[in-house]
Amino acid sequence: MAKRSSRGGRAAKGGAAGRQTKSKKAAVAVAEVKVVEEKPGLGIDGGIAVMTTVLLLAAILFVDYHLGSYGSGLFF
Repeated sequence: MAKRSSRGGRAAKGGAAGRQTKSKKAAVAVAEVKVVEEKPGLGIDGGIAVMTTVLLLAAILFVDYHLGSYGSGLFF
C-alpha cells in the first residue's frame, strides 16, 4: 500500500495544496478619542441684546451729561 502525504486535506477538496494566506501588514494603532460636549454659549441673539443694552445706557448717560451742562441733568 502507498502512504498518503500529510500536506493537508485541501488538495483533495479542490483548494490550494496547504497554502494559507496571512496578512503581513502591521496592526494599525487605534488612538483613543475623547468626546467632549461643548456647552452652548451666548449666541448671536444674546450678543445683540447685550450690545443694544450697553449702547442704550451709554446714550442715556451722554445725553444726561450734555443736559447737565445746562443745569437740568439728572446725574451730572
